Amino acid sequence: MNNKTNVTTTGADPRLAGGRLTIDLDALIANWQLLAEKSKPAETSAVVKADAYGLGIVHVVPALWQAGCRSFFVALAEEGLRVKAVAPDARVFVLNGFFEGAFPAYEQSDLIPVLGSPHEIELWERANSGRPEPLPFALNVDTGMNRLGLTVDEALAYAARPGAPAPVLLITHLAAADDTAHALTAKQFESFQKLRAAFKGIQSSIANSPGVFHTLHTGFDLSRPGVAMYGGEPLSGVANPMRPVVTVEARIVQIRNGRKGETVGYGATATLERDTRIAICSVGYADGYLRSASGSGVPLRGAVTKGGEGFIAGQRVPVIGRVTMDLTSFDVTDLPSDAVKPGDLIELIGANIALDEAARAAGTIGYEMLTSLGNRYHRRYLYSGKRS
Repeated sequence: MNNKTNVTTTGADPRLAGGRLTIDLDALIANWQLLAEKSKPAETSAVVKADAYGLGIVHVVPALWQAGCRSFFVALAEEGLRVKAVAPDARVFVLNGFFEGAFPAYEQSDLIPVLGSPHEIELWERANSGRPEPLPFALNVDTGMNRLGLTVDEALAYAARPGAPAPVLLITHLAAADDTAHALTAKQFESFQKLRAAFKGIQSSIANSPGVFHTLHTGFDLSRPGVAMYGGEPLSGVANPMRPVVTVEARIVQIRNGRKGETVGYGATATLERDTRIAICSVGYADGYLRSASGSGVPLRGAVTKGGEGFIAGQRVPVIGRVTMDLTSFDVTDLPSDAVKPGDLIELIGANIALDEAARAAGTIGYEMLTSLGNRYHRRYLYSGKRS
């Protein structure tokens, strides 16, 4: 990569938007490269479902392709088509099963379905019956999550079936790998090793973002990182080794003065304990800044969390009152009077307030916050690499 950082802007006009979303593609690539190094000698793919975790397939996938990523995972075939539009030679796996009537899209765009039930296998074989050579597919086996996937017995029966087409990849999904002490992870690895023995010569994949950091993942052929690539914590209770990728900022609409004893926001849930300066910002839960990040009056969040904070003028400032659809209020009383003004930006997520910290303050996880970011932000993509 060169030293020049290019800035691409999309979304709302910055003069009209209530907030700004900055995506550092160089940081994303650095994270992918770290995960690839940890995964060696296995290939490292990229999970780009939900529009690359809300950050935009059209920007994220070309950057990953330039960095050397050749395999991608999506949830839906429609997402796979969008990956193919910007990376035509990519190998694209569709995780959420195969539906009747969808075969032409797979055939025309070389999408690879991840089949997870006898019904899906039957549909796929029937759709391929008129072809001289069946199209490639992967198999998903459930080893303890009880979500998608063949049972272990169903997978073993398929492996033993005479003439059964061979998958190009065998996968399972770890249910609790972010908790390094959870016993289920070792059980899942053990079950999957037995399956690998039955599918000799077939590539296999077990490691998601947290799985990459487990020593048990060695010996497999492909890792499938997702949230860690976007800056999220791969492991619970362990310092995050990933670089922050996303910065979310809200624009101040108004600074107002509230008097001691007055209340703030819907439900009058916050009573001012002192004369207070309040910065009202033009971002709310319609923009992915969740209502559960409110400073008070939200029973959906556990009592152990205090609500969200912003960062401006070198200090943290707490959310006050309820987060609403389009507006969020912050207590800026402790800042110098000339430190904030209408039009300034308050950081909600970024270098000073980590994604997962902001998520915990709202009683949720970084995945939900990322994928909830709306389309009302002015978006900036920072990238020093070559754009295809």
